[in-house]
Amino acid sequence: MTNSDYPWEPPFAGTEAEHLVGALDRLRTTFRWKVDDLDAAGLQTRIGASSLTLGGLLKHLAVVEDHTFGPKLSGHPFGAPWDTADWDGDWDWPFTSAADDTPEQLYALWEDAVERSRARLDAALADGGLDQLVHVSGPDGRHASLRRLVCDLIEEYGRHAGHADLLREAVDGLVGEDPPAGWRPTAGRSA
Repeated sequence: MTNSDYPWEPPFAGTEAEHLVGALDRLRTTFRWKVDDLDAAGLQTRIGASSLTLGGLLKHLAVVEDHTFGPKLSGHPFGAPWDTADWDGDWDWPFTSAADDTPEQLYALWEDAVERSRARLDAALADGGLDQLVHVSGPDGRHASLRRLVCDLIEEYGRHAGHADLLREAVDGLVGEDPPAGWRPTAGRSA
C-alpha cells in the first residue's frame, strides 16, 4: 500500500493538527465516495420514512463547510453562493432545495466549499494553531477554539457518512468502509 493509492489515509504518526485534518479529510473522502457518480434519481433516493437524500447531504455539508470555516471561524458573513440563498428562516433549505439542483451543481457546490474550507483551515493553522480562539462563542460569551471547530466538523461528517452508507446501498448496493485503492471522484451522471 502506497500513500498515492490511499491519499485520504491520516498519518500513522504526526502532530495533533495533522491527525485531526487527516481524520476530517478521510471522512470527506468516504462521504464523497458514497455520493460519487450518481444521476439525479440516485441523488434524490429516499429510504423508509426519512426525507434525507444524498443530494441533500451534499448541499447540507457544503453549507456546513462554509459556515464552519467562514462565519464561525472569522465572523465574516456567508459569501457566494449562500448569500443569495432563499433561507427564509428554514435551516432545512439545503436539504429541501437540493432536488432543484442538477448533479453537476451539487457536486460543484460541495467540492468548491471543501476547497475554500481547506484553504481557510490551512491559513488559520499557520496563523495560530488549534488553540487559537475563533469568532463563534457560547451563551456565556466564551469563544471556541479552532480545535473545537475541526472536531465539530469531524463529528458532522461522521454522522452523515453513516447516512450516506445506507442511502447509497439503497441506490445501487455500493457498500464498504473506504474507497478502493486509487479511487478519484468523478462527476455525476446526467441521465
